[in-house]
Amino acid sequence: MELVAAAAETLPIPAAVDLAAIVVGALTGGLLAAREGFAVSGVLLLAVSGGLGGGLIRDVLLAQGPPVAMTNGAYLPTVAITAMVTFYFSGWLSRLTGLLVGLDAVTLGFFTVIGAQKAQSAGLPSASVVFIGTVTAVGGAVIRDMLLAQRADIVQPGPYNAVAALIGASALTVLAGPLELPLLPVAGLVIVLVAGLRVISVWRGWEAPVAVDLPARARTRMLGRRRAERRPRRRRD
Repeated sequence: MELVAAAAETLPIPAAVDLAAIVVGALTGGLLAAREGFAVSGVLLLAVSGGLGGGLIRDVLLAQGPPVAMTNGAYLPTVAITAMVTFYFSGWLSRLTGLLVGLDAVTLGFFTVIGAQKAQSAGLPSASVVFIGTVTAVGGAVIRDMLLAQRADIVQPGPYNAVAALIGASALTVLAGPLELPLLPVAGLVIVLVAGLRVISVWRGWEAPVAVDLPARARTRMLGRRRAERRPRRRRD
């Protein structure tokens, strides 16, 4: 099935939940800027990228008018207030690492669902729905890392981030697309799935898989077997 029919319903995201997800994303960006000793403009810029970056990329790719971050009057002021909080209370917020990890995981799930559902409502193919959902979830982090002049976290071995979003967006695409299950329960399930994968990977030290050279691995195993076969066997008395 190449195309996914446009979703019959739009996921009802309460404004408070939407803003809470943006606040958590802005907190992560602002705290990184504060730890690096950035000026107030740097803290604000990284807060914007963390809270709104993924949504901006999503809306530009969907080309359905001005990005929501620019048309919603609450988004930018919320991010600005969050940036000021991180600017003045970064030391205190840094002690809440465990809480922030959990909130960040839930936010990852919300952004994945929102991005994938918007792409699905636009009638995009399944692969595009998965792509938009994943980009919405991790796009802000990519922009943030670019501004920090460092390699993006999502391309390095480490706890599941883009991998969790990719799995979640794929699940939503299948469950709410071809299987035509109700969107709201599916969204809840996907949020729990993405957040759970993220938290468990941090807790258990799971890392996203890295590239593997299968021919080289096969040759190494074959050489090992041949060497084992050539070794003289000890005779038993």
